Amino acid sequence: MIFRQLFDSVSGTYSYLLASRAGGEALILDPVLEKVERYCKLLQELDLRLVKAVDTHLHADHVTGLAELRDRTQCITIMGEQSKADVVSMRVSDGDRVMIEGLCLDAMYTPGHTDDSYSYLMGDRVFTGDTLLIRGTGRTDFQNGSARAQYDSIFNRLLKLPDETMVFPAHDYKGDTVSTIGEEKRYNPRLQVKSIDAYVELMNNLNLPNPKLMDVVLPANMHVGLHQDELAKEGLALSARDAIMSLGRPDILLVDLREVAERAKHGTLAGALHAPYPGICATLQPGGMLREVAAATGRRVVFFCAFGERSAMAVAAAKKAGLANTAHIEGGIDAWKKAGGPVVMG
Repeated sequence: MIFRQLFDSVSGTYSYLLASRAGGEALILDPVLEKVERYCKLLQELDLRLVKAVDTHLHADHVTGLAELRDRTQCITIMGEQSKADVVSMRVSDGDRVMIEGLCLDAMYTPGHTDDSYSYLMGDRVFTGDTLLIRGTGRTDFQNGSARAQYDSIFNRLLKLPDETMVFPAHDYKGDTVSTIGEEKRYNPRLQVKSIDAYVELMNNLNLPNPKLMDVVLPANMHVGLHQDELAKEGLALSARDAIMSLGRPDILLVDLREVAERAKHGTLAGALHAPYPGICATLQPGGMLREVAAATGRRVVFFCAFGERSAMAVAAAKKAGLANTAHIEGGIDAWKKAGGPVVMG
């Protein structure tokens, strides 16, 4: 496995690059905007293809690198379903799995620092975001934080993991790089409380100043979504309502870009072809499945995904590949459902 822990000294942020092999798919956790150039250089040096970028929560102390990485690599952006960010490609809930070639991360909803905080368990290690830090815990006094919820997340979720599980947080300000669940149980001063009420009292009396750039960072991180307006102006987008009206038309081929687990959880559209987004470029090249189907039938390829981000990128990829007769459903299946469109389950 390829594992790199990358540090931003300005914000004290750890980002993590993961891949199962050289030349394979890669995932990055909690990227920082100012370090995107460094990430891209490392990806090139290790011969990796970034397919997913994940934020453990809506950060208040640095601008996320999600949008820049998406624009540079066309990767899938991921956050928890509770996130206030406008658009990400995929939203996970507790128990969902984030998968790339050879690796699987189990999403654990661990609110408290914020109401959208997630940790990700991968075998012998857990990425805890700002929920559990090394010899500390994330503050709980803004972004709908809750000391009571954090106590539950830590004591009833994270500390139930095996003692030897390695802990990799999103921040450290003392130079520590890794801990274990067992170490934190024994030596983390904030975890030596006798009750949930004692923990709440401890956290409610920290009296910490707000992060220096919070007023700038939070609005920026809430607007990371890919702007889909230009595609609509070019006639390459269908509103959910227009897409519903076109359901069943013989001149349209619906193409679902979501993963198998998303389709099983949220349903799909009748007659839609399944072509998961990470392989979209190959299917659009000469000899590729979508290109051949479009050429043979003359049908317009209409992509859709969860929220419209992957489908917008697929339209751009199709244009680049010389396939002009495409479009996407604005807002994805989320907008489709909100407009009352029929969904096939199972």
